[in-house]
Amino acid sequence: MTIKVFGHKSPDTDSTGSPIIWAWYLTEVKGTPAKPVLLGEPNTEAAFVLKRWDLAKPEIIADVAAGDTCVIVDTNNPAELPASINDANVVQIIDHHLLAGGLKTKGPIDITIRPLACTATIMHDLMGDDTAKMPANIKSAMLSCILSDTLEFRSPTTTAHDRAVAERLAADLGISIPDYAAELFAAKSDVSAFSDAELLRMDSKEYTVEGVDLRVSVLETTSPKMVLDRKDSLMASMVDVAKEDGADQVLLFVVDILREEATLLVPNDTVRKIAEASFGCTVSGDTVVLPGIMSRKKQIIPALKM
Repeated sequence: MTIKVFGHKSPDTDSTGSPIIWAWYLTEVKGTPAKPVLLGEPNTEAAFVLKRWDLAKPEIIADVAAGDTCVIVDTNNPAELPASINDANVVQIIDHHLLAGGLKTKGPIDITIRPLACTATIMHDLMGDDTAKMPANIKSAMLSCILSDTLEFRSPTTTAHDRAVAERLAADLGISIPDYAAELFAAKSDVSAFSDAELLRMDSKEYTVEGVDLRVSVLETTSPKMVLDRKDSLMASMVDVAKEDGADQVLLFVVDILREEATLLVPNDTVRKIAEASFGCTVSGDTVVLPGIMSRKKQIIPALKM
């Protein structure tokens, strides 16, 4: 049986590239048939990576079946996985997020969760000497994942090891990291074709804080004006998105990659209270700038309070 390898819903570059990397490794190196699949359309940056390196877009699946054997990468949170994930045969998890709990497996499994900035960095370590067998497009996918997740080493989640692996891959490929990162971020920043609801769900995770269900969305961009010019319609759309997704509030953080800050949209008094309690700021309008805030995983989620 072919193993399905997938990451979280609303696939970003790491959740698109890492399944491709690990399915290649299982199939070509370990001799275990595997295929990458996605739980949604890849975002603009991930789509750029697929086209740039001639990587086939993985099949998009809506759910898994009881007979499916699966490897989960870049998440361990059931809220970000197929509805029937606990019925499937999960055999491995490779991740770099906090342990969410809630997954149930049919037996003991191989779990690797490490405090690194990117799942692809962990995969590089797990492969060991077999990394030398990676073809150029798999190396390029791995480099893309690391540069995306670290925001070209700007994110506070970046470790010296993430950077060393990325620099080694770039040297092997003959790629300039600044030049290629600029290509990635340009692709990430072009959101003109997406509806407000799509933007709010594009890079979004569900969290419960003090009994309040939140959809916490992040848009990383080198052109924040493109998003902030739409703030009125985005805030209006938050009402419908929250209702449709069973959330109490939608929080949207627009991360300016170059200025290394986030702008939080503040559509109502509840979000204002969350912002002031969480980040020690004073909100006087419908947005608030949060200097130095770039990482949902390390800086936003741990700070959230009511």
